Amino acid sequence: MSQASRDSLAQLHTELKGTLSAGGVELGAELFAALKVIEENGALRRAIADPTVEANRRQELIRKVFASKTSANAVTVLQSLAGARWSTEREFGDAVEKMAASAVVHSTEQGGLAGLKALTQQLLEFNHAVESSHELQRALTDMQTPLSSRAGLAVSLLTDAAMEATKVLVRQAVELPRGSKPVDLVRRFADLSAQQQRQWIADVTVARPLQQAQVDRLAQSLSTAFGRELTLNIETDSQLVGGIRIQVGDEVIDSSVATRLNDLNTKLAG
Repeated sequence: MSQASRDSLAQLHTELKGTLSAGGVELGAELFAALKVIEENGALRRAIADPTVEANRRQELIRKVFASKTSANAVTVLQSLAGARWSTEREFGDAVEKMAASAVVHSTEQGGLAGLKALTQQLLEFNHAVESSHELQRALTDMQTPLSSRAGLAVSLLTDAAMEATKVLVRQAVELPRGSKPVDLVRRFADLSAQQQRQWIADVTVARPLQQAQVDRLAQSLSTAFGRELTLNIETDSQLVGGIRIQVGDEVIDSSVATRLNDLNTKLAG
């Protein structure tokens, strides 16, 4: 995916996060189903992704095709994607796939970090089982075998404890891999879940070890500031001299002496 398309997708994901989280597994399954319809209909796919067609016309086409088949949330997501510009038809499909997977991943956040960890682990365990057996790899990609049978086989490889989110993602990877090996698509889904885990972990770097009371106060303050209960990953780095550096996902809070000195040196050098 081009950088422009990645930036557009990231912005849309931020705007639609509330919808994706609320829709959860059901919304993800709807978006995956819509992607199948789009992938199987070349004329529809070209019309939706054609940058020469006005955005409102592309969005209206989405409404006509999907409004009677999917929820209002699914239509909202699809229209938002159709309203953006994509370099290729493939990138539009990639965007729908990632939004669908994101909705499924967000559904596990009801269990906080533990839910995300479980999803990631279950997906990786599936891949390990498949990659360790050439027979399973052939069975999951054998075009002579009915698709429903291959998808059923994939789900049967999961443990009894597997979440519905895991089943939906594994089934999708087999039913519509879009040119990828099922295990490669499952790995991308696992990576997406792992990336979301970072939103629940605060990487804290300090110059000197913190006392437990300080750790407790910091954890409470950060959880309040970010609106969710964060897990602290604390490391000590004497080069900081003093202060603290905190990173949650892509957001960084840096008040270390070392950083302030570097900033000062940069200004002096300029």
